[in-house]
Amino acid sequence: MTRRILFVCLGNICRSPMAEGVLRQKAPHLLVDSAGTSDWHAGDPPYVPMQHAALRKGYNITEQVSRPFHPADFMRFDMILVMDGRNQADVEAMRPPGNLTPVKRFAPFAGRDIGDVPDPYYTGEFDAVVELIEAAADGFLATLPQSQ
Repeated sequence: MTRRILFVCLGNICRSPMAEGVLRQKAPHLLVDSAGTSDWHAGDPPYVPMQHAALRKGYNITEQVSRPFHPADFMRFDMILVMDGRNQADVEAMRPPGNLTPVKRFAPFAGRDIGDVPDPYYTGEFDAVVELIEAAADGFLATLPQSQ
């Protein structure tokens, strides 16, 4: 039963904290966290333009703190949702032998022909990323059994 979800992006300051904030609000019964494949921003809050885009849509992610992904996360979470193919490869490279925790890309849950959530840190498309994450969160939640 999927109850503990981890979102992963590169720096854990834009996409994964936004996804964490959206899913926490939409499904408070789930345990949701986020991490980055790098430790560049460890201890930092989400990127300010991402915070502003989140607040415009009614999500407060200001209290979140960036942390790096660790191999132990495979044991702590039922599913790991990554923002792009590079994140997926980096996470899979840390998978402990024999671990079966699913690692999936998040964007396809939006029901669009898209494989990755674009990184707004580089594109500047913060509002569009929030909308994509909202759609993916709705699609993901629709895949969970109703009892969850």
